[in-house]
Amino acid sequence: MRVKRGFKARRRRNKVLKLAKGFRAGRGKLFRTASDSVHKALMYSYRDRRTRKREFRRLWIARINAAVRMNDLSYSKFIHGLKLANVELDRKVLADLAICDPAGFSQIAKAASAKL
Repeated sequence: MRVKRGFKARRRRNKVLKLAKGFRAGRGKLFRTASDSVHKALMYSYRDRRTRKREFRRLWIARINAAVRMNDLSYSKFIHGLKLANVELDRKVLADLAICDPAGFSQIAKAASAKL
């Protein structure tokens, strides 16, 4: 007797097509191409969840470096001075301070340069 697997197979296909919702053309409509696209999209999202963290850290370091150079310091000396001064602010907060409160950031830079 032939087994058609209707219910289970349909449920599996619909799960993939639901994940492919919004993809263009056959990638969102046809199961085989949608399956490939969803698989690739899930791999990209797994990879980029890790990459996002690296990219934000690079952005924060670039912003801090730009603000520190206006206060006649280099980034590495600034970070070393913060460690010596026991200032425990992370790079995200420092970058935000550099943009939103330049005067406050320059005070932190002075504190870091005083310890060098």
